Amino acid sequence: MARFPSRFLPRRFRSDHVEIPVVRLHGAILTGGTQLRPTLSLASTAGVLDKAFADKKAPAVAFSVNSPGGSPVQSRLIFRRIRDLAEEKNKKVHVFIEDVAASGGYMIAIAGDEIIADPSSIVGSIGVVSASFGFQELIKKIGVERRVYTAGKNKVALDPFQPEKKSDVEHLKKLQLEVHETFINLVKERRGTKLTDDPDLFTGLFWSGEKALALGLIDGLGDMRSHLRREYGPKTKLKLIQPQRGLFGWRTPSLGLHKADALAQAAAGATEGLLSAMEEKALWSRYGL
Repeated sequence: MARFPSRFLPRRFRSDHVEIPVVRLHGAILTGGTQLRPTLSLASTAGVLDKAFADKKAPAVAFSVNSPGGSPVQSRLIFRRIRDLAEEKNKKVHVFIEDVAASGGYMIAIAGDEIIADPSSIVGSIGVVSASFGFQELIKKIGVERRVYTAGKNKVALDPFQPEKKSDVEHLKKLQLEVHETFINLVKERRGTKLTDDPDLFTGLFWSGEKALALGLIDGLGDMRSHLRREYGPKTKLKLIQPQRGLFGWRTPSLGLHKADALAQAAAGATEGLLSAMEEKALWSRYGL
């Protein structure tokens, strides 16, 4: 049965509270997450973002951000989708930082028209990092001969099983500087004159919420419920928007798989999940979490 339009009801029967959709953007920003260890990417968040902005009555959408960063591309894609939807639907965006919004996590946070953090939140890390290992001595010790054939002299640049080349590192540094410049410009575009003229602002350092406020990286200190009630009234309600899931919280599996295929898919998923977990743990560990 369709709902009776509230404008036709006597005032005493109308709802006097505001309902704000809330989206949780928690986790590392990586592609290829699993059901057991979901990660943030445009593919994993697009549906819930569309759903959050679809409520015509809500004057705003609130985001709870808790992320150590990850892929700069996925970070910017999520940022861009939030801003596009906010402008298309004419809604204000409130971002609330929990434990950390660093690197790509902060890039997502600046999609907010205002950013609120806890005094002990970790904020910033506006920089670019790449990390790997060198295994060339290890494979010598265990008697492994690696054979690689390429077309293109730079196809094995930064190969972890070969000695590091100065030219490869210089190329990587140039690429990092380009990505870093894109990040800096985005922060300046969104935060504008709120930013202080601190020489360490874009060096990759990170700060507490208290210091981030002084630097102009955020707009205030507090928590979501209290802040939104001050903004929209004491009867403001928060509505958590979650991705659609199947029975027992699992996505519906693909139909028509043979048993062997299903087992192989499960094994591949377990391996991928382990690698994803290791990468995610490394991201969180940078901030002591």
